[in-house]
Amino acid sequence: MGQKVNPIAYRTGVTVGWKSRWYAPKAEFATLLLEDVKIRKFVKKHPTKNYSAAGIDHIEIDRTRDEVRVTLFVARPGLIIGKKGQEVEILQTEIQNLIGRRVNLRIEEIKRADFQAQLVAEKICEQLSRRSSFRRTMKQAMEETMKSGARGIKIQLAGRLGGAEMARREKANLGSVPLSTLRAKIDYGFAEATTPQGNIGVQVWVNQGMYGENEDGADASTNKASKGPKRSYKR
Repeated sequence: MGQKVNPIAYRTGVTVGWKSRWYAPKAEFATLLLEDVKIRKFVKKHPTKNYSAAGIDHIEIDRTRDEVRVTLFVARPGLIIGKKGQEVEILQTEIQNLIGRRVNLRIEEIKRADFQAQLVAEKICEQLSRRSSFRRTMKQAMEETMKSGARGIKIQLAGRLGGAEMARREKANLGSVPLSTLRAKIDYGFAEATTPQGNIGVQVWVNQGMYGENEDGADASTNKASKGPKRSYKR
């Protein structure tokens, strides 16, 4: 196996589900696929409103015969919902006008933003755009992610780091990140930071533990799952 396999694509259909769930005939498949791309680009890069500030981790799309169900997984849902849900209704109407279909928009809150690789990558990009030191930014991001209960994190930056004349790569990792282990929950995120010297690519891998383990965050302080047997209560 090569070194450049995307961990999400590697696990899709095995331990990770698809972000778009629908079926279509061959003649309509390309059209619906482009609609999904339009929806995701429109929400993340809205022409008038900065919905990306809400911390959008990913967008799931389900299609039925009657409507298109769009679910946004965000860290700060209040920025999208607005007062009395007015912003959600406006966004839902805009998406309906964009694709010409009936849309059902839902918002799901992410409780631990530092646990999601995409949100960590976007946070690093935001700090790099403010001309923060890339080494200090990487160190802070890794410490915050490990405190949230992650088993490990790996960060890679690529570009003219620190305003250098020649582009290079910098890597930093903490804990364990087994990319080839299918049982491991490896979350992957990518974002680009815009700087005066050029764009800097940010890649983040977060080891969220193993599938089937306790996910309530009770052992987040030790970054380890409980080794004791689980108690079963019978009536």
